[in-house]
Amino acid sequence: MQNPLVSVIIPVYNRQDFIADAVDSVLAQKYAPFELIVVDDGSTDDTARILSAYKERICVIHQENAGVSAARNRGVRAAAAEWIAFLDSDDYWLSGKLTRQMAWFAANPQMRICQTEEYWIRKKKRVNPGRRHQKQQGHIFKPCLWLCLISPSAVMLHRSLFEQHGGFNEALPACEDYDLWLKITCTEPVGLISTPLIVKQGGHADQLSARPGLDRYRIAAICHVMASGRLSPGQYRAAAAALAEKCRIYAQGCEKRGKRKQAAWYRNLIQDPSAGVSS
Repeated sequence: MQNPLVSVIIPVYNRQDFIADAVDSVLAQKYAPFELIVVDDGSTDDTARILSAYKERICVIHQENAGVSAARNRGVRAAAAEWIAFLDSDDYWLSGKLTRQMAWFAANPQMRICQTEEYWIRKKKRVNPGRRHQKQQGHIFKPCLWLCLISPSAVMLHRSLFEQHGGFNEALPACEDYDLWLKITCTEPVGLISTPLIVKQGGHADQLSARPGLDRYRIAAICHVMASGRLSPGQYRAAAAALAEKCRIYAQGCEKRGKRKQAAWYRNLIQDPSAGVSS
């Protein structure tokens, strides 16, 4: 697509059962012009063959397995548009997603990031998100500390905002989205379209969010944003409170597994968050 207004990035690794639905949901969008870039992060299943069937309709980038952050960042580097939208390979969009978001930005020209509401499917059954998962808008840094309230599949943001914060942290094997949203929300308001325009599918074993011990990556992300110098005094206090609680819980888990040195390190981190910047 020449001169696209939106670049859509799908990172994929071994998702032969989902990738066609994700791609089809983007290609079915009526908004134009947009481009679709799929970054195959070293898949070893039938993903590459499935993607080859789309030929000239999408751009496919193949790379050795480097993780979802590297795949998303690679897609953005290849993108031609000023607006970037992401879609996880196990999710899919509903009709009108791109049109609604671009219309929202046209009506709110001061904003650089917006997401939509979503439906949840868990093990092929519709479930309702809990109240604590309810999405918010505006300056949402403090609630984002406790729970990741922005979905990659629902978000669209201006390329300048993505590049301003360095993209996704490729050193984090998980919670990379939590890390980026904290860096963005501490200074940037987030818009919300209250209509569900994506479907998030969960419950399968290979989900990154199903990995054990994810709080250690969230702890690292909080340490990073505390060290950034971007937080107001109130934001810093809120981050310190979230860090203390997450370290306390994670240290308790380490103690139960007999990892006393690791537990002590996380307890000490409460007093010295800078020690977690390089972790």
